[in-house]
Amino acid sequence: MPAQRFGNRRDYYYTRGKLGSDPLFPGVLTALRGDTQPLLDIGCGLGLLAHVLRQDGQSMPYLGVDVDADKIARAVRADRRAGLADTGFDVVDASAALPAHQGSVALLDVLQYLPAQAQPQLLTDAAARVAPGGRLVIRTVLADNSGRDRTTRITDMLAHLVGWMGTRPRHYPDAASVRAPLEAAGLQLQMTPLYGNTPFNNWLFTATRG
Repeated sequence: MPAQRFGNRRDYYYTRGKLGSDPLFPGVLTALRGDTQPLLDIGCGLGLLAHVLRQDGQSMPYLGVDVDADKIARAVRADRRAGLADTGFDVVDASAALPAHQGSVALLDVLQYLPAQAQPQLLTDAAARVAPGGRLVIRTVLADNSGRDRTTRITDMLAHLVGWMGTRPRHYPDAASVRAPLEAAGLQLQMTPLYGNTPFNNWLFTATRG
């Protein structure tokens, strides 16, 4: 909620909609449950993952990074108001360099906003930060020429045209281009659809280092 009674409630309504309709967080919570290693959340946005982790009783140290300084400032304010423990946020351009980290990594709804040539490097860099016993959790749209794929592309285009989506997707990866850098980094990979009740072609990748 905004600090002032009649302040901007954009983040409030966005959060309610996201938590109420998107299967992202239930899927990610399940993928991370039982993991106590420090978590790096790449492209964290408003830091919603930190809040749902704590509500789920998951207490691993959390660092959220995002290129959008305004979102990070809003994430910090929400974090302080909620009194979350062992959390932090920083402004980082993940396409340039990631912070030093060893533990687990989340990469949620990020890949499609990078050009095709930048995606393998980010996946490689993220995988390098997964410690033995750690997990890399990725949610991304996949390009597979299915009806869901086409629905996702049309919806994203319309959302960008009306101003709801500020950044337009640059390239939708296919499953092979996601798997290859992770398997080359020695991670064991599971891939499951994460459609929920939506018409979109979202998939969840959970990669572990034995």
